[in-house]
Amino acid sequence: MSEANIVRRHVILEENKVVKEREKMNSSSKLLKRIYPIGLHKSTSSLSLSSSVSYSMSENSYDYFLTDSNFPLDQKISAAFRFFAQPPPRREYNSPVAKLAQQQISLAQDANDGELRRCNWITKNSDKVYVVFHDECWGVPAYDDNQLFELLALSGMLMDHNWTEIVKRRELFREAFSGFDPNKVAKMGEKEIAEITSNKEIMLVDCKVRCIIDNAKCILKIVREFGSFSSYVWSSVNHKPVINRFRYPRNVPLRTPKAESMSKDLIKRGFRYVGPVIVYSFMQAAGLTNDHLVDCYRYSECVNLAERPWRHI
Repeated sequence: MSEANIVRRHVILEENKVVKEREKMNSSSKLLKRIYPIGLHKSTSSLSLSSSVSYSMSENSYDYFLTDSNFPLDQKISAAFRFFAQPPPRREYNSPVAKLAQQQISLAQDANDGELRRCNWITKNSDKVYVVFHDECWGVPAYDDNQLFELLALSGMLMDHNWTEIVKRRELFREAFSGFDPNKVAKMGEKEIAEITSNKEIMLVDCKVRCIIDNAKCILKIVREFGSFSSYVWSSVNHKPVINRFRYPRNVPLRTPKAESMSKDLIKRGFRYVGPVIVYSFMQAAGLTNDHLVDCYRYSECVNLAERPWRHI
């Protein structure tokens, strides 16, 4: 009898033992799933990807391994047993938060009209530009300095306007403030200030324009200290978005300890219009925190973006 056949015979015997043990484990895990519906497994996305790749590679090379004479028989038997005993790669979300997000996907479709279910503050009467802002920007992690500067400036305007009014004039703001490039905005003088304040479509008073310019100068100081404004901002949440699980609008806070801490430090560095409520609105818009309600279809998508591997630059 060839070595390959001997190995396969041992594998069949060992595999029968594995099947019996799995049946015992499955019967006990059913009870545990009733107690812990969110999920029992804890692993990162990178580990799941690694296990999937290694499983695929071992599957393709298994037949070659059995027939290779360079490996002793006992090693072949041991390796073959490990191959059949390992579970198939998991394809569902693994972390508890992502598991919860996956469970909310079934709630994303409204039973009445089939439309996507969004956060409760998005209604049929909501302006389309605000709906797009909710669907494409709000809660998405932002790492670009210009984009973060823009969202901080827009959040500061919430003292006088709502998000719908602000987003409608977003392109006008970008044109007026040179795409919110801190280097360019910091150099603006009286001429540029007069042009912006005299534009009735922009609707910004003199003090707000000067505030944005002063904040740009403060950002440049932060860049010299931290390397980028993004590095500074994301350090407040340990470079990982905060994922909340709010079910109702009343659960969403106006300010948090992290927002208060960032606000205090920004004010210390010379920033203006950066109170804790404004800072928390900025954190929500810039994706430092995911405050989409759990039954909103964007919740699970933003969770995926928050948990993806990335290298902060």
